[in-house]
Amino acid sequence: MDPRPDHGEDSYKGSGRLAGKKAIVTGGDSGIGLAVAIAFAREGADLLIVHLPSETEDAATCKRLIEEAGRKAVMAPGDITEASFREDIVARAVDELGGLDILVNNAGYQKPFKEFLDIPLEEWTKAFDTNVTAMFHLTQLAVARMKPGASIINTASVNSKDPTGMLLPYATTKGAIANFTVGLAELIGEKGIRVNAVAPGPIWTPFIPAGMPPEAVETFGSKTPLGRPGQPAELASAYVMLASDESSYTSGAMITVAGGKAVV
Repeated sequence: MDPRPDHGEDSYKGSGRLAGKKAIVTGGDSGIGLAVAIAFAREGADLLIVHLPSETEDAATCKRLIEEAGRKAVMAPGDITEASFREDIVARAVDELGGLDILVNNAGYQKPFKEFLDIPLEEWTKAFDTNVTAMFHLTQLAVARMKPGASIINTASVNSKDPTGMLLPYATTKGAIANFTVGLAELIGEKGIRVNAVAPGPIWTPFIPAGMPPEAVETFGSKTPLGRPGQPAELASAYVMLASDESSYTSGAMITVAGGKAVV
């Protein structure tokens, strides 16, 4: 990508806010997931990083950065749309990290369509299988192994309330994620497990050049009050806050990080 995204490689400084925590981050090899992985490791967490098998180069970089922070990195290549793989993710986290305190449901899929009638049913199904069904099942598996004080953080989007038409399947899944977050927070609150979401606005990640027309990429983020897209590193603090014990009374919340863009 040009310019190269900032994931906090050189800028994020930890202060022990997640010391001793064990976390799963899906889609953790690049973009927002990589920024979260770097921040979590520098805050003292050990991590299991879920990534596609095709992303081995990015995954190797992520693993190196976690280990340079002095934390354990377990890499889990696979497809989260497969139920057996989701089961393996949670089992490996518990066995190889020694427990599970934090689940970050960040992996996602999007593809733009200019015409509604051009959206194949297969694409609609793929978006929901990846963004919603996988999140539901992985969260269910994780909750069964979590203890009071654990935290679940879902990556939603400003599209959950302000959908972009050409991203209809993706935007619809993000609305579902927002709804799931609030409903689950109510449903499992008695277990002492918190559920929150981060709703990014225009963030400069591989999603953008890979999933948007060139003309849209050129002006991406320019309409925000800050006049630019955000960098993945600029979201990391929101995930750290929601994962830390300092947010022990925060559940059912959605934190918008969108450069001043109003999302109602």
